[in-house]
Amino acid sequence: MSFFSTRGGACVTASQAILYGLADNSGLYVPAMFPYISRENMVEMTGMDYQARAVEILKYFLEDFSLREIEAAVAAAYGEGKFDDAKIAPLRMLDQRTAVLELFHGPTLAFKDMALQLLPYLTTLSAKKNAEEREIAILVATSGDTGKAALEGFKDVPGTSCTVFYPKDGVSRVQELQMTTTGGGNTHVISVNGNFDDAQTGVKELFASEDFINKMNALGKRLSSANSINFGRLAPQIVYYFSAYADLLGSRQIAMGDKINFVVPTGNFGNILAAYYAKKMGLPIGRLICASNHNNVLTDFFNTGVYSTHRTFMKTTSPSMDILVSSNLERLLFELCERDGELVSVWMNLLKESGSYSIGAQRLEEVQKHFAAGFANNRETAMHIKHVYERYDYVMDPHTAVAGYVLDRYREETGDNTLCVIVSTASPYKFSSDVLEALQVEHTEANAAQKLMALTGIGIPKQVAELDTLPVHHTASCEKEGMAEAVLKEF
Repeated sequence: MSFFSTRGGACVTASQAILYGLADNSGLYVPAMFPYISRENMVEMTGMDYQARAVEILKYFLEDFSLREIEAAVAAAYGEGKFDDAKIAPLRMLDQRTAVLELFHGPTLAFKDMALQLLPYLTTLSAKKNAEEREIAILVATSGDTGKAALEGFKDVPGTSCTVFYPKDGVSRVQELQMTTTGGGNTHVISVNGNFDDAQTGVKELFASEDFINKMNALGKRLSSANSINFGRLAPQIVYYFSAYADLLGSRQIAMGDKINFVVPTGNFGNILAAYYAKKMGLPIGRLICASNHNNVLTDFFNTGVYSTHRTFMKTTSPSMDILVSSNLERLLFELCERDGELVSVWMNLLKESGSYSIGAQRLEEVQKHFAAGFANNRETAMHIKHVYERYDYVMDPHTAVAGYVLDRYREETGDNTLCVIVSTASPYKFSSDVLEALQVEHTEANAAQKLMALTGIGIPKQVAELDTLPVHHTASCEKEGMAEAVLKEF
């Protein structure tokens, strides 16, 4: 299968799309077509484990990879000991019409592990397929979870390095410690004096800077990305939507062909875009409900057709969603305008130059056939954490609670009681203090994890329990204008 740039031109293979990360014109790579997964195939998936389901989906996109290579990469990524649940992405039923898809059972306790445990294998294979002898230098901007997942995935992988930028004071204490205590001889972590959008914009500018690329080339390094702008990050995320449907089929919660809804907490739009791709591949999805926190730029877009960053950036209790420029929305726009790369370029230039663009009434009507949207502020998020714990004896992290709150409001407003899957993106232990605050339990930052365990009986994950005993390896910091120098200094 070939891949094209959302901004026109560029025709590359899957391995090249993964290796390059971004197209030369700063567009995102998209597949030439979406393979169709038949209902017979979906039924067959009910008898498969997660690894087999992953191979079944990924083989259609990774056509210049052999089936044996895909199987080996998947087995290594999701093999024994990598995830603390054998199902990898287990589904929990809260009631007959509501399920939770838990994507936080990997090594960093966040949904980013679902893709970033696999991406290093795909990246090194891609380098070999394209005779790339330079070190693959991964650059990442993170709003909290991608950073640690990328660091963990690429740590000490031969022929690679991983440099992560995160917004100083813009992530949780656990998220920051997870990153700064990462070992490995090829990992680099740099805090940026700014917000996530500053870090993400800076990374994109590095990819577009001929001077920076030349300097990295001189050091024997080729740039690549592990953010969801890289299709190698996005493709593995499609899998868990098919897996959730297969589990619902297998448990007879639904019959083949029944439509289900998904509500997805998202900031950069990659997670819910993967669900949209799954729908285009034949997965019976009714509505995709886009859940935002107080940084509700996506909610406004889906309700008005206008994307505008002219608003105050808010720091919230769901920091991984504290984003105003949602990069992956560009891929949805590409489909909305019938793959007109020139029009997408116009919109992206308007966003860069004036901070907004409008898709028009006709395209808004089309997008609303697939998407609904809502948001929750910090107070509403906390209320929902408490509500779900008291009603279902189930603990949600703030990001998942945003999705749960938005789902409740969506049902109230529309009367749509279709079975809905809440996509749960992080363990509550990554945000113990905020969860306890919502549950009105006295605690300190230091004893929050212990208090949460005493309350819920859920054991403290090793990844959290050991954080305060691990040495801090990374203390670098930079201004948003100095990211290039900060990277070069690390090498």
